[in-house]
Amino acid sequence: MPRTTPAGLTQGTPTKGGVGESTLRPDGTLKVTGEFAYSSDMWHEDMLWGQLLRSPVAHADIVSLDVSEALALPGVHAVLTYDDLPTDVRHYGLEVQDTPVLAHGKVRHHGEPVALVAADHPETARRAAAKIRVEYRELPVVTDESSATAPDAVLVHENRTDHHAGHVPHPNVLHRQPIVRGDAAEAARRADVVVTGEYVFGMQDQAFLGPESGLAVPEEDGGVHLYIATQWLHSDLRQMAPVLGLPPEKVRMTLAGVGGAFGGREDLSMQIHACLLALRTGKPVKMVYNRFESFFGHVHRHPARLTYEHGATRDGKLTHVRARIVLDGGAYASASPAVVGNAASLGVGPYVVDDVEIEALALYTNNPPCGAMRGFGAVQACFAYEAQMDKVAAELGMDPVEFRRLNAMEQGSRLPTGQVVDSPAPVAELLRRVKALPMPPERQWESSEGVDVRQLPGGLSNTTHGEGVVRGVGYAVGIKNVGFSEGFDDYSTARVRLEVVGGEAVALVHTAMAEVGQGGVTVHAQIARTELGVSQVTIHPADTRVGSAGSTSASRQTYVTGGAIKHACELVRERVLELGRRRFGSYHPAWAHAELLLEGGKVVTDGGEVLADLVDVLGDEAVELEREWRHRPTVPFDLRTGQGDGHVQYSFAAHRAVVEVDTELGLVKVIELACAQDVGKALNPLSVVGQIQGGTAQGLGIAVMEEIVVDPVTAKVRNPSFTDYLIPTILDTPTIPVDVLELADEHAPYGLRGVGEAPTLSSTPAVLAAVRAATGLELNRTPVRPEHLTGTA
Repeated sequence: MPRTTPAGLTQGTPTKGGVGESTLRPDGTLKVTGEFAYSSDMWHEDMLWGQLLRSPVAHADIVSLDVSEALALPGVHAVLTYDDLPTDVRHYGLEVQDTPVLAHGKVRHHGEPVALVAADHPETARRAAAKIRVEYRELPVVTDESSATAPDAVLVHENRTDHHAGHVPHPNVLHRQPIVRGDAAEAARRADVVVTGEYVFGMQDQAFLGPESGLAVPEEDGGVHLYIATQWLHSDLRQMAPVLGLPPEKVRMTLAGVGGAFGGREDLSMQIHACLLALRTGKPVKMVYNRFESFFGHVHRHPARLTYEHGATRDGKLTHVRARIVLDGGAYASASPAVVGNAASLGVGPYVVDDVEIEALALYTNNPPCGAMRGFGAVQACFAYEAQMDKVAAELGMDPVEFRRLNAMEQGSRLPTGQVVDSPAPVAELLRRVKALPMPPERQWESSEGVDVRQLPGGLSNTTHGEGVVRGVGYAVGIKNVGFSEGFDDYSTARVRLEVVGGEAVALVHTAMAEVGQGGVTVHAQIARTELGVSQVTIHPADTRVGSAGSTSASRQTYVTGGAIKHACELVRERVLELGRRRFGSYHPAWAHAELLLEGGKVVTDGGEVLADLVDVLGDEAVELEREWRHRPTVPFDLRTGQGDGHVQYSFAAHRAVVEVDTELGLVKVIELACAQDVGKALNPLSVVGQIQGGTAQGLGIAVMEEIVVDPVTAKVRNPSFTDYLIPTILDTPTIPVDVLELADEHAPYGLRGVGEAPTLSSTPAVLAAVRAATGLELNRTPVRPEHLTGTA
C-alpha cells in the first residue's frame, strides 16, 4: 500500500519480481508436465521430412555416388548431393570454414553427411536414404598425436589456408597457443619438491535430451523461414545465407523450443540441409534427428592428454608450473582454436605462480569433431592441475585444502597471461566455506528398518550391504573465464518497448538470446521490472528481426544480454521521464531537480515521492529503443608468449566430494558434492542454485561414467546411444548443498558474475580426489571405470 510522506505526497512501492528475487520460470510448469512445445513438436500441414545419409567409415575417398534408386521411390521429392548445392560457397564453420555442407570427394569422420533426402513421410525418407549407393575407398585414419604429426602423416585437410596454418608446426595441428611467463626451468632448479603427472580426459557428449530438430518454410519472396533449436541465431544466419545463395534478409530465423544445449548447438546441424530441401521442393521441410544420429550430428567435448609438472618450496609455495595440453579437435575446426586459448590461459588454475611454461594445441584427426561444451577447455585443464595440487600437498605432508589456500589467487593477482584480476577472487574463502559445510553421516545406508541398497555402490543391483565399502573425501577448485575472449567483438542487442495496454503500463523485451534452459527469459523480465518499475513484462520470441545477442555460451548471456537490456531500459526510462517533464513538470519542482525513478508503475523521486502515474505519463504514446551493448574489450593472446588481457571476467567454484567405493567390485557411489561459488550478484537466487547443481551433475558424469568411445583403429564411434553412453540419473545424483557468495564485480551489470560453467570444472577432480582417497590409487584418467579400481584394466 502507498505510504504518506510529510509533503502530503505518496511513496511508491517497489515492483515485485525484480532483480535479486527468486522468480519462477514462465516455461517451468509446461516443461515438467510435458506440455512445452519443443522444436521437434513443430508441424506444418503440407510439410515433407528430411533425412541425411551419413558415412559409415571415418576416412575414405568417395569413388561413386548413385541416387537413382532413392529418387525412384514413391513419395520422394528430392535427393541432394554436394553437386546439387546452389552456390560456390559449400563450406561453413564457426571460425574456419572447413566443414562441407555435404561430403565432396572424401569423408573425414564417421557419420559425416553425404546426401540429403526429402520425402512425404519420415520412414520413406529413411528408406530412400538407405537406397543411395556410395562406393568408398578407405584411407588410413589419423587418431592421435603420433599418427597426426608423424613425418609421413596423412593430412586430414590438404592445402590448408586458414589463418592458423602459419603458426603451427604441422598441418594436422589446428592451433597452438603457448603461455610463457618468467623462467620455469630456472624455478624448477630452485624447487624443493617437483611432482609430475600424465592425465587422460575422455570425450564427453553434451547429451541434451531434445535432439536436433527444425522446420524450414519457403516464403513467397523466394526466401526461407527457419524455426530451429540453436544457441546462436545470428551465427547460424551468417553461415547459412552464403550457402543458400540468399541475402541475409531473406533467411529469417525464429528460435524454437530448445531441449538443452551445453555447447552442442553452437555449430550448425541440419539448418542448411532443411533450408536447401525447402527451397528445392517449395514445401516446408522438417528434420528431427533420432538419438543415434544426434551422437553424430553435433560436436563433443575435446578428449585430452595432459602432462604437468609442479614445483614447490618446502613451506608450500608454488615455484613453477610446466604443462603440455593436447586436445583432439577431430575432423573439423569448430570452436577448437578458442578452446585451446582457454585451456592454455587457465591451465595453471586459480593459483599464484610466477614462472609458467604451457603449450596447448588442438589436432585435426579423423575422430568425431569436437568443439564447445560447458567449461570450454578449462574443464580438462582443471582435472589435471587439481590432481597435481593433491600430489604436491601429499609430497609436502600438507592438508590439500590448506595448500591450495596458501597459493590461492585474490583480487590484484596476476595470471600467467599477465592479466591482473581486477575483481573479487575469493578462492581461499570458497575453499574454507566448502570445507566447513557439515559432512554427510557415516553409513547412511543403515537405519532401524535395515539396509537401503539405493545408498550403496551398485544401488538397486544389490551387490553389497556395506562389505568392502570405503569412504573418501576430496576437494577441488577451478577458474573459468566469462564471455568471449581474445579480442572477439562480444556484444548483445536489446529492443525494449514501454506502453499502456489495457490501462496498465507494460514492457516488451525483444532480444535474439537463445533460451536453452539457463533461465534468461526469467532474468530479462526481472531486469525490465527493476529498471522500468512495471509489473507486466512480455519476453518476445527470439528471432533475427532484432540484432544479435551472441551465443548462449561462455556464461555470458546474463552479463551481456542482461547488460543490453539494462542499458536499453535506462534509455527508455530517460525518454519517459523527459516525456513526463514536458507534460507535468510545471506542477512540482521535483520533476526538474530530483533523481527520478520508475517504481511500481509510477514516477517517483529518490526519496519515494510519487509525482505521476506512469499510465498518465505515457498516454497513447509508446517508447521503444533498440541498442547494442559491449563489455570492456579484450585482446588476442600473443602467439609466442601468450601474454595479453584476453578475458573479460572470471568465475570461481570449489567442491567437496564425498564418495563411497566398493573396492572389490570397483563401484562408486557419490554421496555428496558440496559447492561454494561466488556469483557476484544473484539476480535470481533460485535459478543460480539450479545452474550450480546442473553444472555439478555434468562434472559428476564425466568423473565416473560419461565417455564417447572411439575405436583407436577405425575411428568409429562404438557407443552412439543412451544404452551404452551413460549419463547420471536421479539415482546417481548426490546431495548438492550450495553456499552462494556474492562479491560484486564493479565492471559488470549489477555486479553479477557468470554462473553456469564454473561448477562443471571443479566437480570432476573433486570426485576423482575422493575416489583416490578411498582407494589409494593414482587414477589419472577420467571417467574412472570399475576396472581401474580393481586392477583389471
